Amino acid sequence: MNLLFRDIFSSFKIFEFIYERIRRIVVPPKAYSWQTLLYLSVFSLLMSSLSTGYVKEIIAICGWLFLIAGTAWYTTDNPLFVPWTNLPLGALITGFLVSVFAFGQEKDVITPRTIVLWPTISAIITAIPEFFEGTGTEAKTQIPKIEARQRIIVLLASCMVISCWLQFYFVVDNWVTQFPSVQIDNSKRSALVLKNEPAVKVPTNGVIILDKLVPLIEEQIAKKPWSEVEQWLLDARQKVGNLGKQVIATNLAEYDERYLWHVEPRISNIKKSGYKLDLLSIWDGPRANPEKYYLKRSCQIDPVTVSTNAASGTAKKSDNNSTIAEITCQPIPKFIRRDPPPQ
Repeated sequence: MNLLFRDIFSSFKIFEFIYERIRRIVVPPKAYSWQTLLYLSVFSLLMSSLSTGYVKEIIAICGWLFLIAGTAWYTTDNPLFVPWTNLPLGALITGFLVSVFAFGQEKDVITPRTIVLWPTISAIITAIPEFFEGTGTEAKTQIPKIEARQRIIVLLASCMVISCWLQFYFVVDNWVTQFPSVQIDNSKRSALVLKNEPAVKVPTNGVIILDKLVPLIEEQIAKKPWSEVEQWLLDARQKVGNLGKQVIATNLAEYDERYLWHVEPRISNIKKSGYKLDLLSIWDGPRANPEKYYLKRSCQIDPVTVSTNAASGTAKKSDNNSTIAEITCQPIPKFIRRDPPPQ
């Protein structure tokens, strides 16, 4: 019996020990502490989720401020430095929270601006304590010492350079996204452009323009009376240009480079009765060489004589015949690095 009570009391002591450890972690040692600020931030998050309108926004802002202050307080009490620098790891965490709070968006919390300004904000947070002396409510401003000034300048300048490189990466990445045809002049992949696919050899958007344009041309020419087709070819520059603008506006709407492409035709009479129609999608954007480059798809247009009564199924030799157009286009466009031929 005594042994049973002894085991019971031993179990209570274990639970008491566990409870005491949890209490020390969870319960703040005093009301004015970093744990209190973090609890207030969690409480604000819960209250914000239950609120609406401007009250929700105000509570959410208070929650962010409590979170930033509590994190800064904790990391200051337990400082860890980034290896080979005098930048506290806590300043990086606090700077990230400040950057997200100031420049994040409701849908995209982490934006390019958030990442770009993160190092600079962290450096500023690291430098702020150097301008104050004392602790708590007794702190007063001061001018940093000479050695402290040197550390601040080097740290701030280094972080600003990192921010500039990050901004440069996002600018280049945006260029590549909105102007993919610019990559055609790159012989090697840039270290700043992280893409899984290999470097572009042929401007994809130029191919898309011709792929979408050719069916429209075939629709207007195929099986049409030869006289109408010859008249169409006389006005081909205007007609092809208008169709090209429609194709570009429809299929390149997501790219800013849509304004840097245009379409032109080139017509030549290679036979006594037939024509060759070259459809060119010409790049007017920036390039490494003074010459333009363009893509070409050639179409052969020939007159074909058919019987006017062919649809009725009769086979009389005396049936009247008519001439219509037949068009055949190359399946794959050619990429040419030189100025387009004159019209």
